[in-house]
Amino acid sequence: MTATEHPVSGERPEVRTAAGAVRGRRERGTAVFLGIPFAEPPVGALRFAAPRPAGRWSGVREAVAYGPPPPQGGHFGMDALARETAGEDWLTLNVWSPDPGPGAGLPVLVWIQGGAYTIGMSGLPEYDGGPLARQGPAVVVTFNYRVGPEGFGQFEGAPANRGLLDQIAALEWVRENIRAFGGDPDRVTVFGQSAGGGSVAALLATGRADELFGRAVAQSAQGTFFTPALAADIAAACAAERGLRPTAADLSAVPPHRLAEAADAVGARSARCAGRWGLPALRSVLFSPVVDGDTLPRTPWQALADGAGTRIALLVGHTRHEQRLLTALDGDLGQIGEDRAGATLRTFAPGPDGAARYRAAFPAAGPDELYELVLSDWLFRMPTLRLAEAQTAAGGRAHVCELTWPAPGMDGALGACHGLDVPLVFGTVDRGQPAALIGTAGAGAAAELSARMRAAWTSFAAHGDPGWPAYDEERRLVRLFDTRPTVTPYPEEASRRIWRDHDFPALPLTCD
Repeated sequence: MTATEHPVSGERPEVRTAAGAVRGRRERGTAVFLGIPFAEPPVGALRFAAPRPAGRWSGVREAVAYGPPPPQGGHFGMDALARETAGEDWLTLNVWSPDPGPGAGLPVLVWIQGGAYTIGMSGLPEYDGGPLARQGPAVVVTFNYRVGPEGFGQFEGAPANRGLLDQIAALEWVRENIRAFGGDPDRVTVFGQSAGGGSVAALLATGRADELFGRAVAQSAQGTFFTPALAADIAAACAAERGLRPTAADLSAVPPHRLAEAADAVGARSARCAGRWGLPALRSVLFSPVVDGDTLPRTPWQALADGAGTRIALLVGHTRHEQRLLTALDGDLGQIGEDRAGATLRTFAPGPDGAARYRAAFPAAGPDELYELVLSDWLFRMPTLRLAEAQTAAGGRAHVCELTWPAPGMDGALGACHGLDVPLVFGTVDRGQPAALIGTAGAGAAAELSARMRAAWTSFAAHGDPGWPAYDEERRLVRLFDTRPTVTPYPEEASRRIWRDHDFPALPLTCD
């Protein structure tokens, strides 16, 4: 059954989905529908299972409040925020439409939030889709997906990559229902940042989402993908915190928030496990998509190189100073000495001579800058760029951009840091945690830059063209978003050369 027309006029617009009618509200002329279930609550008998389509309901369902978020890790107080809105209906989505109704045919932007695959909820104020929808005009969709052990724990008796399966289920809902909200199901763009950008990359590789979107935007794509052995070993450590085996049967009786707390405890001491878990342990990365041979047959870079994404228009981008915010959150900004910088270079730079190549490429860089460069490149910048390079090498089309505008907050100390692009793309420069990066002093410049970025994203969603030339191996032209946007050859060429022979494999268990 497909969605059909339903009256949408007035301050309380109603739309009929395949599962039943929903009633939203209007904000600044935009119809907003919140908390629509796209899958059954993954609890009880459905816990650790692949998502199942939401059941039908009778009457009109009120859609004016975000659904409860999935269980969260403790970073940034997200666990406490999740408990404030506790509930079991984790898998819901939200729709903003400037012109609801089946005849509008607007492009659709579907957002996947980040959070290191450990935290993340669609109801955060920075993900308000109204400004982006009005800019287009476009239909904007955000949704919750399972994170942490619920979504990415590798447990016996449970399918891998349940968080990715949730994302696919949300996209299937969009395919079936978005026309009734004014969207064109044949013009769907999936976009995400950090773990959300990594998720976009995974969706390009999975094969299960081939017909669900035609364009993709990966912002600061997190480059960690795990082998099954690594994911299972980490899952076993999380289960052992509760004195249990890493099986769906054993863990089904553990309250979800307690399992998230167990994962936090393992993460707090993960550096001790570097001998087994390798680089992810040193950066407390416990969860990532698993290259399991089923949902995810290959890494995204291999899949794109093999031609998996040639029919999809791709836009990728990263910020200039990705690592700087993370260093500040660790309390280490300005505190990196030569010994620590040298150890980090030897550990994370690619190849046996990677550390020497960084020092040769950046001879004037001090310890702080070298530390920042190699970690930015390892986790975000080079994995993101390599998506575009793999896509173009296979004959597909990709556009590349870099955010170089420095965040005015903290006296500019954070530069163009990780996450700064999110409020700029959404037009939410005055709300949510990322707004603190901008502050009131930078509000005017941020608003102007945000308008340009939103125009680029919505143009890409509508036409596949963000407004600058496609990337190619000869010119390597990219758009720099700053006070004065420019198009220039890729400016991080030194890093690109250092990493050009690294194939970003699935990360292994390093010691049996």
